[in-house]
Amino acid sequence: MSLDNNVTHNVAIITGASTGIGEELAYQLAEEGAQLVLTARRISELERVAENARKRGAKVIVVSADVAIESDCKKIIDAAMAEFGRIDTLVNNAGMTMWAKFEDIQDMSIMERIMQVNYMGAVYCTHYALPHLKSTRGRIIGIASLTGLVGVPTRTGYAASKHAMRGFFDSLRIELEDSGVTVTMVYPGFVATGIRENATGADGKPALIDPVDQAGVMSVAECARLIVHAIKHRKREEIMTLKGKLGQWLKLIAPGVIDGIAKKAVAGNQNFVEGK
Repeated sequence: MSLDNNVTHNVAIITGASTGIGEELAYQLAEEGAQLVLTARRISELERVAENARKRGAKVIVVSADVAIESDCKKIIDAAMAEFGRIDTLVNNAGMTMWAKFEDIQDMSIMERIMQVNYMGAVYCTHYALPHLKSTRGRIIGIASLTGLVGVPTRTGYAASKHAMRGFFDSLRIELEDSGVTVTMVYPGFVATGIRENATGADGKPALIDPVDQAGVMSVAECARLIVHAIKHRKREEIMTLKGKLGQWLKLIAPGVIDGIAKKAVAGNQNFVEGK
């Protein structure tokens, strides 16, 4: 049986839907005819996004949840099934980042929290959604980062979590090859979202900085458009920037050059590698 390439009437779960890429994905998927389960920690922001998505024609429910907590991830899936009776698309978008050299980190719980949110949150949600996705021959999407493809100074914990996502979902894709469930990995570059402004510093507190050169930042609307296209066409992966695509080839033949570029990019606040 061929797999459908549209998302009309799909029941789509989006984690981290209260702002940024998740919010814009909700709007664009609503316009494509999807029904939505939106989840994040901030219920007031979720309700705002849900109302805007409803104006675009979608039926929407919201679930307040912290994806770092396994029981919360189960709650998301249970709520989706109770409301809609099916799940077609799971977008693992929730994430957090950091701005600190590893040797400067004072509170090591930063590393654990980033791994729990960015990696284990995706694992938990996928675990509970998978039986339902197999029933609908659905889609799993992991929103990673170019730091999931290369190492980046001051992002040690963040890069590790995105590398973990890549390894998990690339392996899961092979396991699910004959099931009809497809796995799409997305690697954005710098995107105009709120994640950087909420980054964690070396002391475990908000960094209160955004050291990114805004000239090279992709709009959230364009980023979401590329993700929706990847979802609809069940692409294996979507690397969003030309530098990211070229970097994969260069990493194979001259990995030291990539290290130098990453170091220079962070030092100069240039748009080379980051994440959503």
